[in-house]
Amino acid sequence: MFRIITLLLLAAGVSACATPTPYQRADGAAYGFQETAIESDRYLVSFSGNSLTERDTVETYLLYRAAELTLERGYDHFSIVRRDTEADRRFVGTADPYRSRYGFGYRYYHPVYGWYGWRDPFWEDVSVREVTRYEAQAEIVFGRGAAPDDPDAFDAAEVRRNLGPTIVRPETG
Repeated sequence: MFRIITLLLLAAGVSACATPTPYQRADGAAYGFQETAIESDRYLVSFSGNSLTERDTVETYLLYRAAELTLERGYDHFSIVRRDTEADRRFVGTADPYRSRYGFGYRYYHPVYGWYGWRDPFWEDVSVREVTRYEAQAEIVFGRGAAPDDPDAFDAAEVRRNLGPTIVRPETG
């Protein structure tokens, strides 16, 4: 009974962690947003998501953070000088869960089927899945007044107003 309760609690804990990265500062966490001042009106902003966070979400959170930072610093608009989104792809394999945990198995000979057992390459299945994690970063320059007529210039208040409803913040509790 103790083992069943332990497994249920472990499953509940793992499922609670299995969510996309919320919009949060990455101070103590591995994922979230960060910014670094380059000059008084120029910043490097980044957002890093876990493997459950879609690329669009990572890029949206980056843009939202740039707008928030612009307004926090007392400016009206920002221009993106340079931006990049990197994908960290890796492949994770899982073997048969019924394989011996001691690192050895057994094989035996059957007169009709021949040799087979735990170490037979046709017996053991391996599942491989791709895990992708995105990180976006942009160098931004702040400005005052109306945003210039440039596709890389954004009105910070308008960005925050339009993207605000799509932002998922961490649950408190």
